[in-house]
Amino acid sequence: MSYPSLVDVRQSLRIKWYRCPIETAQLHELLKRSDWQGFKQAGGHLALWLLTASLVYLSWSNQAWLLMIVALLAHGVVSSFWVGVAPHELGHGTVFRTPILNKVFMYMFSIVSWWDPFDYASSHTYHHRYTLHPDADRENLLPLVPNTRWSFLMQMMTFNLLTAKGRSFSKGGFIAAVHVTILSAMGKHGPQNVPSNEWLAALHADQPQQFRKSIWWSRFLLAFHGLVVVLSLLSGQWIFIFIISLAAFFCNIQAYLVGLTQHCGLKENDNDFRKSVRSIKINPLLEFIYWHMNWHTEHHMFAGVPCYNLKKLHQAIQSDMPRPRTLHEAWREMLETYERQKTDPDYFFDTPVPAPVAQAEGHKESEFASSIGDLAPKGL
Repeated sequence: MSYPSLVDVRQSLRIKWYRCPIETAQLHELLKRSDWQGFKQAGGHLALWLLTASLVYLSWSNQAWLLMIVALLAHGVVSSFWVGVAPHELGHGTVFRTPILNKVFMYMFSIVSWWDPFDYASSHTYHHRYTLHPDADRENLLPLVPNTRWSFLMQMMTFNLLTAKGRSFSKGGFIAAVHVTILSAMGKHGPQNVPSNEWLAALHADQPQQFRKSIWWSRFLLAFHGLVVVLSLLSGQWIFIFIISLAAFFCNIQAYLVGLTQHCGLKENDNDFRKSVRSIKINPLLEFIYWHMNWHTEHHMFAGVPCYNLKKLHQAIQSDMPRPRTLHEAWREMLETYERQKTDPDYFFDTPVPAPVAQAEGHKESEFASSIGDLAPKGL
């Protein structure tokens, strides 16, 4: 399928988003960034990573191989939420009040997780401005498939080696991530019949300055992880290859289970975030390492609100919101929707929502309500 150029889309596509009503003073309070809260979130996630990394190293040092495997899987769970989750929030620039701290932590998390914050800034800006309008947002191109094949799930629960890029902005498993990074370092894209590759090519044509940054970042990633491998092998401390360069690909199952619920099976080309985005309830530890992105409808509706205030935001607007699903309910909904889509490709799950609150005549959306933080690159 061919799409219009992103330049043309920016000039022609205007979406009048529906956002749940909220008092201006209350929204301003929720929009406040805090270095202390930022350190609790980013520093806490880093501390968990260092703890699991230490457990891996100590069990390896003592040749406690079974314990090492368990520790490595735990380390993978913590690390897998660095892939596009931690850099996502830090990329919005809303985690810390001090801007440089957002950048420092974003680059640190991105390095270990093989993440490209430059391509993602372009992609995610479009994703927020034109959520699930495919002419201008193909970060998640529907229909997304809730994969429950045993071979896939076994990789997700152990080591994600072979899963490939597809219909969402992702580097896939380890082999796909290395392959994509090598292509990016050479300024190339994969086959254009793969939707995620087509989307990257469109972004690069639209934002050449970001493309150049992405090329140099990919070269840096290859140099960094190459150095980790060489130094680990020369020193005999080969475990650091697993602790650092491979960490993000161990035990991806939790990140997959919660991450796919964001948009899978929902409605595209709609101006109501409640129809195109899904919020879920999960346990506090998982919510913490997921950077509170389980409140995903709220995040799209008011993307300038720091992640640690999203639950408060939900409580403030919940009377105008659909009921958050449990993780089990979300997956049952996605699987039932996918079964229908096999015979009816145009089917989507139509989330029941309260009737939209009518806006006053001449109402103009506040810049505070539509803010996406500091996400957009200069070209956008």
